[in-house]
Amino acid sequence: MPNVRPSRAKKRTLTFAALGLAPALLAGGLVVGGTDVFSSDGVALAANTPIVLDGHGHGHGRGLGQWGAYGYAKQGWSADQILRHYYGNTVAGKVSTPDVTVSLSEKASVGVHAAAGMRVGTQTVAPGQAVSLSGGTATITDGCGGAVVSTVPATQVDPINPGTNRPDQELLTFCNGGDKYRGSIGIGPGGVYNKLHVDDYVKGVIPKESMPSWGDTGGFEALKAQAVAARSYVLAGLAAGRKIDNTQASQMYHGASGEDPRTSRAADATAGQIRLLNGKPALTEFSASTGGYTAGGLFPAVRDAGDSIAPDHSWSATVSASSIGSAFGVGSLKSFEVIEANGLGEGGGRVVKVRVTGTGGTVEASGNDARVKLQLKSDWFSVRGQKSMPKIVKPQVGPDSPGGGLLDLSPLGAVLNQIVPGLSAVGLPDVTGIVGEVTPMLEKLVTEGLKQLTAKQVDLKQVNLERSDNSQGSTGTVAKPELLTDGKGLPGLVQVLENGVIYFSPLTGVHALMGQSLTDFLNAGGLAALGFPTRDGLG
Repeated sequence: MPNVRPSRAKKRTLTFAALGLAPALLAGGLVVGGTDVFSSDGVALAANTPIVLDGHGHGHGRGLGQWGAYGYAKQGWSADQILRHYYGNTVAGKVSTPDVTVSLSEKASVGVHAAAGMRVGTQTVAPGQAVSLSGGTATITDGCGGAVVSTVPATQVDPINPGTNRPDQELLTFCNGGDKYRGSIGIGPGGVYNKLHVDDYVKGVIPKESMPSWGDTGGFEALKAQAVAARSYVLAGLAAGRKIDNTQASQMYHGASGEDPRTSRAADATAGQIRLLNGKPALTEFSASTGGYTAGGLFPAVRDAGDSIAPDHSWSATVSASSIGSAFGVGSLKSFEVIEANGLGEGGGRVVKVRVTGTGGTVEASGNDARVKLQLKSDWFSVRGQKSMPKIVKPQVGPDSPGGGLLDLSPLGAVLNQIVPGLSAVGLPDVTGIVGEVTPMLEKLVTEGLKQLTAKQVDLKQVNLERSDNSQGSTGTVAKPELLTDGKGLPGLVQVLENGVIYFSPLTGVHALMGQSLTDFLNAGGLAALGFPTRDGLG
């Protein structure tokens, strides 16, 4: 969290961005605070010694965080809750086009057999026989490398029985290496491929993209969520005309040979389930660890409390000045600083832009460029010792939800029940189904909150007049009140003044923080860590 110190010697104007506050996303529109930070006499970081970067997370942070999903599963969340949390503007859906074709990038030729036999076109291949494909011809042999039995025109070998979840003896097995695959194996202009049902495909993905052992340690719901995400992701890619392979460029996939009973059970438990965005399969990206906040993008950025158990939730990296200078081509390094960040989470959140200055010039680059060039675990990092604050910019939100998506309403039941008694009887089904019911409740919160904020401003002005030294400066407002949520997802209003902040929630009432009290509150993690204040702090 940036260090905000209202000064008595020089008045500074605060904004929501300067305070590191991200507005809540609410159906029907988004209230957006300012994106300028208060004036700061930032001092460029001297880089004549190794530079230490303090970071969070591992990977791009978009969509589902795998460690976070595991953490939430251990807390009792269902797979559906996990998916709704990370993919906030999607709804549950069913597969409509199930066939998936995957390029097997490491295979150069096709020679397969199956204990139960196979099919090539309309011809049955007997158990014990093998098939090789070349130049549009299928050659049937007596076992792998055996005598030729017959040849037929074909570019694909099919299993003896169609359908998903077939037994081991029906799987096509490569003569060279013994790798087993569900579905069909063929060869075409793009090389060797595996064509199969998406439910069978997912079984070969989850154990390579997640950790099967989570199924034994309270994380089975996380594996189910991973299955749905993997299924949606590949179908969205195919719908967009992307070539799917078996590497990290698409999703890691090792066929039936890479399956694990625990992850296969998760795939079976979610058969046919996907997430839909605007009626189409959503490109449900995922990464290992979000660090505590997702990155936004196609899906609204959300807090990821489940990620606290991730090995890379917090990390640090020491990078030499010469390495940075060389990576960015600026000669001998003079300074390296974060100049823009998204404001979500500790240290300013994910880096949007860095400035690198050396004897050979100055370069500005994206946070992702810095991550790649410096081989960092993620683009969420801060420069230890940097004195100037980065400018906070609004987190990116995808084009399918301009200005924001739906507020994650799953944790709001308790506080909303305080506003409208009996809410618990309504329950909290899928978010999109209750927006119409919840919005009036939030409107009531806002109406009451605005009254409380106005009354508190009057009180503060009176206190200010009574102070002989006028030590807190002006209490005029600089931004409209915003609907925000705290670290537990509980909503309230926040009003930024010229030299302080007023907080309101139905459970805590209205309280103002100014001066050192505000500084201490922000340094301790602010709204995200401490929740809405329970008393005033005016000095």
